[in-house]
Amino acid sequence: MATTDVMSVCPLLVPQNIDKTIYEGFLTVNGKEYHLRIELPQSKNLKEARILCSWELQHLLRGYNDIVQQRLHHSCNLEAFMVELKNILERLTENTGSTEVAETPRYYSDLIQQIQDIGWDNLCDINSAFTSLQLKTTDSGNRQHYITINLHNQYPQIPPNCTVDLPGLFQFNWTSKSQLKDIHHFYSQELEKYQDFFAIVDEIDSKTWVLEPEQTNYSCTSRRIALGSSSSLQINIDPFHPRMFPECKFLGADHVINPLREKLNTNLERWNPEETVLTNLQNILVIDFPSKLNTKKQDFSSECGICYSYRLETAIPDKVCDDARCGQPFHQSCLYEWLRALPSSRQSFNTIFGECPYCSKPITVKMATK
Repeated sequence: MATTDVMSVCPLLVPQNIDKTIYEGFLTVNGKEYHLRIELPQSKNLKEARILCSWELQHLLRGYNDIVQQRLHHSCNLEAFMVELKNILERLTENTGSTEVAETPRYYSDLIQQIQDIGWDNLCDINSAFTSLQLKTTDSGNRQHYITINLHNQYPQIPPNCTVDLPGLFQFNWTSKSQLKDIHHFYSQELEKYQDFFAIVDEIDSKTWVLEPEQTNYSCTSRRIALGSSSSLQINIDPFHPRMFPECKFLGADHVINPLREKLNTNLERWNPEETVLTNLQNILVIDFPSKLNTKKQDFSSECGICYSYRLETAIPDKVCDDARCGQPFHQSCLYEWLRALPSSRQSFNTIFGECPYCSKPITVKMATK
């Protein structure tokens, strides 16, 4: 790389060593100075350069990192890149004015004060640009919950975007006087609405083998619970009335799930809203769900007989051969495509009738719906 005179473009950006691989100083744009440090490898290859910006410069370049990176990689030398960077910054400051750039460190000092009001012990994580933070809170059931708050580049004029693990909508009414502690307090209040729901699903998650979702959380109100080898029960719980009878769907071979379905229909009147969902299901179905104390999840994680995998994207095998001597599980989509390719199969609307790939007994499958 040819020797360049960076100081001719940025007089306040001074080399820090004889090799001129480290520059530090200020970049002047439209009369305003921004602190900058550039670290180059010995080869002075710009693709391996490291740029460290002040908080103001990071704030100004938010959303333009890819453009800056592209210019850095394609510039013939550091002097050319600095010209490109200055052009980008000049256009940004002309187009956005001061509304998208923190004029003083007040933005950060205010944010730090708001975190202090919430309590530093409730801060789990914050990124270097102070635009995303994760807070925690403990509910009355002594469960820890987390909320991720992403700040817009025009915060606080534009409300933050919040991500929470709740089964219902999280809608905070943001005003010009709102602060982060108000969101944190509102989140704590919202958690109390779901205490019974949390207790219900916690019991299911801790005492049974939940096949889906793969990673249990409170935002998902459904649970697919293992009943035995290649059979399961999928329930969907109302988070606002969690002790009421949930939506139930049995999955597995007919000879296994039909007796359970009959018990459910016969004993439904026994449902006691004072009891938990798990206790009610065990009483009505007259079964004990496989326990984590004496079984392993792998005992109920049978691979698909066609693709030979357990999880296909987000789906697990949900169709089982009805023949008691076979009982081979399949992904619904795998079996559908397999049968559709066979000339001996017959299709009626969205249902295909064919033979089990393993035992050749009759099997049917509906077209997978997304």
